[in-house]
Amino acid sequence: MSKILDIQDVTVSFDGFKALNHLNFAMEEGELRVIIGPNGAGKTTFLDVITGKVEPTEGAAYFKGKDLRKRKEHEIACLGIGRKFQTPRVYLNLSPRENLELSCNRQKNVLATLFKQTPPAEKRTVAGLLETIGLDYKADIPAALLSHGEKQWLEIGMLVAQSPDLLLVDEPVAGLTDEETAKTGQLLLSLAASHSIVVIEHDMEFVRQIARQVTVLHEGTVLCEGTMDQIQNDARVIEVYLGEEAS
Repeated sequence: MSKILDIQDVTVSFDGFKALNHLNFAMEEGELRVIIGPNGAGKTTFLDVITGKVEPTEGAAYFKGKDLRKRKEHEIACLGIGRKFQTPRVYLNLSPRENLELSCNRQKNVLATLFKQTPPAEKRTVAGLLETIGLDYKADIPAALLSHGEKQWLEIGMLVAQSPDLLLVDEPVAGLTDEETAKTGQLLLSLAASHSIVVIEHDMEFVRQIARQVTVLHEGTVLCEGTMDQIQNDARVIEVYLGEEAS
């Protein structure tokens, strides 16, 4: 398999503070990778580098062999990288169906979505996505009436509707109930069958549910990588992250 993401010796400095410090990271196509680490470890900056929000001070980031430096955020999105932020970003006055229809075609605007006929193929795509994210029974109510967890699932569906090759998902279970957390894990595992996915998360029970390979960040660099069992038993991780939570 080929690398879909390759971060080479990346440093990001903000007024002398190194948010990332000679970070090296790679993942293969079709992989689901979970990234953990204490607050200030560099997790958000890591995603910012991949999506073009922040340019590395040193080093380079490659997506499917393409250098991401100097590319604008929308150019990187068009290459096939989609990002879900911590807070759901959905159109609250539109229904889940309309939100997904809007996401399916990035050239369309809200008025076109509301007042023009949706092509049959797109209708089938949206119907499939509604079923995948578990909102087919709430497809036509305003998104404002959805629970926090349902809004998270809708935004994940909106991301998938744009057909990215790589999904970047930032803390998808923050504020969710136990049942919603479990359903979110099932959703991400189902999407991993056809997408490469990076998940950043603090909830260790959730990480155990979905993790295949875990990367631990600390002070802007990779501390260690491995399976969840390997990570849990690593003395360095216990000291800087798991031990910190336990205290």
